[in-house]
Amino acid sequence: MVGWVQAGAIAYLPLKHPKLHAKPAIVLCAFGTSTKARVTFDYIDREVRKAFPDYEIRWAFTSNIIREKMNRIYARKGISKHLASLHEVLATLYAQGYRKVVVQPLHVFPGLEYETVVQICKKFPDLRIVVGEPLLFRWEYVKEVLKMVSREFLPPGEGINILVAHGTDVTSQGANITYLGLDWLVRHSYPNVLLGTVEGVPAGEAVLEEARKYPARRVRFIPFMLVAGDHVMHDIMGKNSGEGEKSWREILEEAGKEVDCVTTTVEGKTYYRGLGLYPETGQFFVRQIRRSLEILQRY
Repeated sequence: MVGWVQAGAIAYLPLKHPKLHAKPAIVLCAFGTSTKARVTFDYIDREVRKAFPDYEIRWAFTSNIIREKMNRIYARKGISKHLASLHEVLATLYAQGYRKVVVQPLHVFPGLEYETVVQICKKFPDLRIVVGEPLLFRWEYVKEVLKMVSREFLPPGEGINILVAHGTDVTSQGANITYLGLDWLVRHSYPNVLLGTVEGVPAGEAVLEEARKYPARRVRFIPFMLVAGDHVMHDIMGKNSGEGEKSWREILEEAGKEVDCVTTTVEGKTYYRGLGLYPETGQFFVRQIRRSLEILQRY
């Protein structure tokens, strides 16, 4: 029979392969957010598409909770949009004929989420994948990011600045080295800048106590997360009206401090400014993608 191959008692049709793409695909991989701060992803998306107009660019989101929540919202509102996991995106690219992929994590710290992305890419079959580095992967990157946000700092005579990071509650997590190293750099570089984390070290309680004692009245929060989403909106700057735990803002205002948080304007609307809304961050990810594409070409 034409088109059949016989092997013992098993007969099967030849597989029909998709047309293979010569260029790699680019996957931007973020944790995700269900808040209006997702404008950050739109901003980065524009920067990457502008730099790589001839490449296929996809998005993947590592948070199961965020994906499920947003996909329910999209379905209820009849919006033709779907947040996909990294597994889904890679499988789809393979089915569509891609065999080379650049995955660029949009994580800030090289923590658990980043490590999970690396492990998925290592084990995914039949694709050559190069994974880019996160924002604070090298100490030179850390110093560049500190220089970037330093233009937001209040001068020592006006008040104290607090970099607000996410943190990790797992002591064995390697990202703790970066958090503690960043804390050391901040304290040895600036007289009125502290690092505080929502879920780890340096602990927020101790940092707030230092801010209370600072002689000048003002306190400025600088989000040290890619997206200034739920944590910044509620845990840091929220107004809880007596319900639940007090936000960092409320604690400091009760101590007589004048509190603000860095913001920026995107298309006429004001947002808390996460690291992803700085032009330098977008260019950092563009450089990482370009480096990964060069690696795919050479090896």
